[in-house]
Amino acid sequence: MRISFELAETVAAVVDEGTLDAAARRLHITPSAVSQRVKTLEEQLGRVVLVRSKPARLTEAGTAVVRMARQIALLEHDTLVELGDESGDASRTTVPLAVNADSLATWFLEPLGRLAERHPVVFELHRDDQDFTASLLESGAVMGAVTSRSTPVAGCRVSTLGAMRYEAVATPAFAKRWLPDSSSPSTLAQAPLVDFDRRDDLQTRWLRACGIDETLPSRHYVPASNDFATAVRHGLGWALLPTFQSHDALHAGDLVRLGGPPIDVPLYWQQWNLRSPLLDAIAEEIVADGRHLLSPLPRPEA
Repeated sequence: MRISFELAETVAAVVDEGTLDAAARRLHITPSAVSQRVKTLEEQLGRVVLVRSKPARLTEAGTAVVRMARQIALLEHDTLVELGDESGDASRTTVPLAVNADSLATWFLEPLGRLAERHPVVFELHRDDQDFTASLLESGAVMGAVTSRSTPVAGCRVSTLGAMRYEAVATPAFAKRWLPDSSSPSTLAQAPLVDFDRRDDLQTRWLRACGIDETLPSRHYVPASNDFATAVRHGLGWALLPTFQSHDALHAGDLVRLGGPPIDVPLYWQQWNLRSPLLDAIAEEIVADGRHLLSPLPRPEA
């Protein structure tokens, strides 16, 4: 049995666009033709590849099919470039990548800008917590990811980036109100804090390290990295910010450190273990910038 690339590509288009109608517009065919292609593939495989919900969802079999479609598209792009077709849309490919919000807001876009200048590529970025981006690699939704996971995802290879360092900060007025004993962060037990979302555990980890019951403070939720930092600068609450984001405000006196231990979040780059000049070029730029800008990870003890 062989899987038709046209049929696999159609399934990928449906899951990317969310509906059969949207996929039909992208592929320049009718919705009924999209439906027939999906049905034909399912009959050939003897299993369902797509849950026809809104948005459409992949089954386990569909995940494998879409991963194959994306890998073939990448190889086709590399082949066209190797044959000298680098100028037109025929060789321009979309590369989906996953990245955590704080990297996206600070250092991640600069290497992508350099890559877009030198290669016929457009990027589709998926933002998620670094603890969850690896699942997007596993599903085939992305080709590479910034992740906290050091163990390679099946079919992927991993490179160390470094550690994103976070420090607890607040405005001077907030600290004066809620931190009367500036030598002891434990007095923050009743102070409101800012979390990114309900999966964000950085502030909770810091509270525990300071011996504070993490259930005591009230919490704001601000699920966007720049808006999160802005909320802290406006005195909504205290939070841990990446040193990239807090440096200028600390220097200007708009924020102050609250003490307590900094938290280092290790970050790694994982990508498909596929021989691809484009994917290798992407990894080279991202890994080089990550290692230059992030804090080095401690060497493992012998």
